[in-house]
Amino acid sequence: MKLCQPGKFMAGRRLSSRMPRRRDPNWAAIDAAVAGYIDSLADRGGDVLAKIEDEGLADNWPIVGAAEGSFLHILAKAVRARRILELGAAIGYSGTWWARALPDDGELITVEADPETAKIADANLTRTGVRGRVTILVGPAQEILGDLEGPFDLIFVDINKEGYPEVLEPCIRKLRVGGLLVTDNVLWHGTVADPKDRSKDTAAIRTYNERLARDPRMLAAILPLRDGVSVALKLRE
Repeated sequence: MKLCQPGKFMAGRRLSSRMPRRRDPNWAAIDAAVAGYIDSLADRGGDVLAKIEDEGLADNWPIVGAAEGSFLHILAKAVRARRILELGAAIGYSGTWWARALPDDGELITVEADPETAKIADANLTRTGVRGRVTILVGPAQEILGDLEGPFDLIFVDINKEGYPEVLEPCIRKLRVGGLLVTDNVLWHGTVADPKDRSKDTAAIRTYNERLARDPRMLAAILPLRDGVSVALKLRE
């Protein structure tokens, strides 16, 4: 596991003017017209983050996009999160939305399995002015989770889909009561509802969704935003 230390924080503009719709395949799980309408109203998070969004889509990076990014920001603000754990940094796009929601003394820990991808996230978090609030850990999320001390106010899961079931229990344990467990891609282009789809990724997401729905410690709901976002509230230990 490699630790990248936080850099100096530079305050950045949080909101931006509306930007044109982008082509984003992750809206495939819902009606195209509805997807276009939602995306057309989404705040892009400022010119710099909008450019990173464009770059991410052009290079086929798995980013959450503006509509979901602003939703994640709202969730973090709603629970007054001070400590956020993100499993799956990718290029730092969602991390920017999380970090902007934190107070001045807040902390985002983001985990990325691939060292080269982590370097891109590092650069982009610097570009958006939030690097000072972010600690980047490089290595498999399943392994790093065991070394992290909770509790966290909010945990976001967006790693390789086969790994979802393995991280569920440690995520719940490290989440404070009243905290949120937020998970991306839980509809997986709608394949979770197709009984004929028996791919490993789809099976893993189904297992994760079902375990979370049955867990008496959690109250979970799935929103059909982009590729499906699960939001679960921890009710008790």
